[in-house]
Amino acid sequence: MPATDNQGSFLNRISIRRNQVVSMDVNHEQELEDLELFQKHVVDRFSDLVTTQPPPPTAADSSPDSALMPADTLLSIAWFRKLLDAFLCCEAEFKAVLIMGRDPTQFAKPPLDRLIPELLDRTVKALDVCNAITHGVELVCHWQKLAQIGVTALEQRPIGEGHVRRAKKSLNTLLTSMTFDDKENNSHGGKSTERSWSFGRRGGGASVNKDRTAGTFRSLSWTVAKSWSASKQIQAMSSNLVAPRGGEPTGLALPVYIMSTVLVFVMWALVAAIPCQERTGLATHFPVPRQLVWAQAMIGLQEKIGEEWKKKEKKGTCGLLEEIQRMEKVSQSLVDFADNFQFPAEAEKVEEVAAQVTELAEICQKMDELVPLQQQVREVFHRIVRSRAEVLDVLDQVGKMSTPVLY
Repeated sequence: MPATDNQGSFLNRISIRRNQVVSMDVNHEQELEDLELFQKHVVDRFSDLVTTQPPPPTAADSSPDSALMPADTLLSIAWFRKLLDAFLCCEAEFKAVLIMGRDPTQFAKPPLDRLIPELLDRTVKALDVCNAITHGVELVCHWQKLAQIGVTALEQRPIGEGHVRRAKKSLNTLLTSMTFDDKENNSHGGKSTERSWSFGRRGGGASVNKDRTAGTFRSLSWTVAKSWSASKQIQAMSSNLVAPRGGEPTGLALPVYIMSTVLVFVMWALVAAIPCQERTGLATHFPVPRQLVWAQAMIGLQEKIGEEWKKKEKKGTCGLLEEIQRMEKVSQSLVDFADNFQFPAEAEKVEEVAAQVTELAEICQKMDELVPLQQQVREVFHRIVRSRAEVLDVLDQVGKMSTPVLY
C-alpha cells in the first residue's frame, strides 16, 4: 500500500480522536440514550408477540362454532410473520446503533474484538437455518395440497364411496409424511427416489407411502450432509452467547448480546415450528438469563414453545406450527371416518364430517400465507447477508487503520 494512503488514514484517525475528545460527554449520553431506546423497542415488540390468544379446540373435538382460529394464535403462520417483522425492525435498529456515526477503531478494542467475530459466525449459521426453513415451508405447502384434495372429495354431495376413497388416500399420504421421523429420514439418506407427492401412482398402503416419504424430505431439501442437524446448529449458535459483565453493558457489548439473543430465538422458534432435518433435544438448546429485564417477554415465549416441543417430541412431531397441528388432528379424524364409512352415510355423521371438512378447508386457506412467510424468511436471509457485509467493511477499515506506515 502507498505511504500516502497510510498517512491519510493516520491523519483521519487523529481528526476522529480529536472530535471524540471534544464531544466525549455528548457522545456518551447519546450512546446511552440509543441503547436504552433499542432495549425498549425490543421489549415492546416481543411483548406484543406474547399477547396472543391460545389455540382453540378443533372441530374434531368440539362444536363447529369453537373451531375458528384467531389470526394471532401463538405459533400460527400469522404469528411467525409478526415475529419476522419484529426481527427485521430490531435488526435495522441494531445496525444503526452499532455502525452509524461510530468510530471504527472501537471494533478492534475489547470486548468487541471478540464479540463481533462471534456475531458474524452466528449469522452464517443463521443463513443455513433460513435455507432449511425455506425448504421446510415447501414441504408444508405440499401437505396443504394433499389436504385440499381431501377437502374437495369430501365436499361432494351426496358422499359416495369413490369420494371417500380419494379423500382417504390423500389424507393417509399426508399423515404418513407428517409423522415421518427425522432420525429415520437420516438413516434412509436418499435411497428412495419416489416422492410422496406422486399421489396418483399405482400402489397404496402405509408402507408404500412411507417409502415415498423417505424421498420427500430429501427431494424438497437442499443438498446438505447427512450429519447436518438443525438442533445442533441452534446449539452452536447459542454456545458462546454470554451476557456482558461489569462495565460492558454501558457500551456496545449489550446491544450485540441483545441482537444475538433475538437472532437465536427467532431461528430456534422457526426450527421448532417448521419441518427441518434432525431436531432432537431442541428445547434444551437456548438458555436466557432470567434476570434480564429486556428479555422477560422472550423468556415467556421460550417457555411456552419449549413446553409444547417437549410434549410433541415424545410422540415425534412434524413441527409446532399451529396450522400443521390442527391439520394433522382433523385429517386423522377424517381418515377414521373413511375407515368406517358405509354407504349411505348417516345424516348425523355427514353433518359431523362436514364441520371437520369446513375446518380443514379453513386451515388450507390460512396456509395460503405460507408463500408470504417464505418470502419473509428470504428477506431475513438477504438482510443478514447485507448487514454482515457492512460489518465486514467496518472491520476492513479498522485493518487498514492499524496497518503500519511503510518508510
